[in-house]
Amino acid sequence: MGVLRHHVAGQEFGSTERTGTIFNPATGAVVGEVAYASAADANAVIAAAKAALPAWAETGLIKRADVFFRMRQLLVERQDELAAIVTREHGKVLADAKGEISRGIENIEFAAGLVHLLKGEFSQQVSRGVDVHSVKQPVGVVACITPFNFPVMVPLWMTASAIACGNTVVLKPSEKDPGAADFLVRLFEDAGLPAGVLNVLHGDKVAVDALLESPDVAAISFVGSTPVARSIYQRGTAAGKRVQALGGAKNHMVVMPDADLDGAADAAVSAAYGAAGERCMAISVLVAVGDTTADALVAKVAERMAKLVIGDGTDPASEMGPLITREHRDRVASYVTGAAAEGATVVVDGTAQEFEGDGFFIGVSLVDNVKPGMRVYEDEIFGPVLSVVRVGTYDEAVALINANSFANGTAIFTRDGGTARRFEVDAEVGMVGVNVPLPVPVGAYSFGGWRNSLFGDSHIYGPESVHFYTRSKVVTTRWPHPSESQIDLGFPSNH
Repeated sequence: MGVLRHHVAGQEFGSTERTGTIFNPATGAVVGEVAYASAADANAVIAAAKAALPAWAETGLIKRADVFFRMRQLLVERQDELAAIVTREHGKVLADAKGEISRGIENIEFAAGLVHLLKGEFSQQVSRGVDVHSVKQPVGVVACITPFNFPVMVPLWMTASAIACGNTVVLKPSEKDPGAADFLVRLFEDAGLPAGVLNVLHGDKVAVDALLESPDVAAISFVGSTPVARSIYQRGTAAGKRVQALGGAKNHMVVMPDADLDGAADAAVSAAYGAAGERCMAISVLVAVGDTTADALVAKVAERMAKLVIGDGTDPASEMGPLITREHRDRVASYVTGAAAEGATVVVDGTAQEFEGDGFFIGVSLVDNVKPGMRVYEDEIFGPVLSVVRVGTYDEAVALINANSFANGTAIFTRDGGTARRFEVDAEVGMVGVNVPLPVPVGAYSFGGWRNSLFGDSHIYGPESVHFYTRSKVVTTRWPHPSESQIDLGFPSNH
């Protein structure tokens, strides 16, 4: 069992003086070690990306697109291998791992249209003999810092568009499950991406600090918790970098009295407990309008929870796997065990469920009568805990959502088109679902929240990613006849 090292300019690179342990969360067993970069290692990786930049930026768009077409095919052909890495290091069930690969492929498909995406604009004869056109050019070296919960999808959210736009990339994946990033960079190179265009830097805060401090890094893309996202944004922008930093979430799902309650209960269980709740788009708050609605929903959700199969992600029978670490499992449990003292009602206590072996498993929990101000409501738990907040009216539900410090995604379940359309307008969040509990946009749109869920002015992937990873340049041209040349000290006018 060797040490996973940095992948730089097509080669393994760096010292192994500092390393971290990679666990299989389902067993608690050590499955590998990963190198932690020194500042010198990080700067060498950045230098390699900088050296590869001129040639890649000058590469023809059709040739760039060819890489993405081949990459898509390789991802399809080798998805089983990649999914196995994700399940081994993250713990999510294989079906969920393949699902995130599928969503990552959407971003490869979007990037393959780069010839269209990088079009500029042209205006002829804006003044006599004067034309104006705009172009999109790469920003330079881009650092992509990604979280543990989607070790394939989120790196592809960032790297696909960044590379397509002509930038070179340093990808810093989570040290908890770094194997997927190493697999992706090798797959990209098999697809024809020149060495040095995409590099993988492993490590902890030392690596991140080096990326933030380097004058050769032009832009930072980050997904993680809100405190870290805020820090990344502040430090990066202070250093003159372009930064998009996506933070945490507390996603609410409103259920109106007229909703299909069986369908809503199915959706709530799926969206709250899928991937053990380790999703920034997980539904963590069920907002029931009316006590009759709430009573029925709580009963239906609890009934479905009892049937969930929790186990090793490699077992086809498993519907939910473990949490990422033992420490995170204990943190998630503390929210459930402390909820009653805050005045909430623990309907289903997942912390009481016992599991064989040393894996980082926890059962699913349902907490009723939750109110703003409670720790179980205010914090992003990032685990399989669903809170139920009871409100009397639609307006109260919307006010609850809009008062929350997070504003990533929300959903409403109703049969009434007028209510649904009104909710689309009223909900002050970045992504809205109507009878869709996880409104993650398809690859042709962009992903991102408002308030404390996003720092920066660009959402991730899709059209806004092209804006983020390029700089616009406007060119004004005039080819006058020699006889028209004259001196004019006045300010240029288009009249």
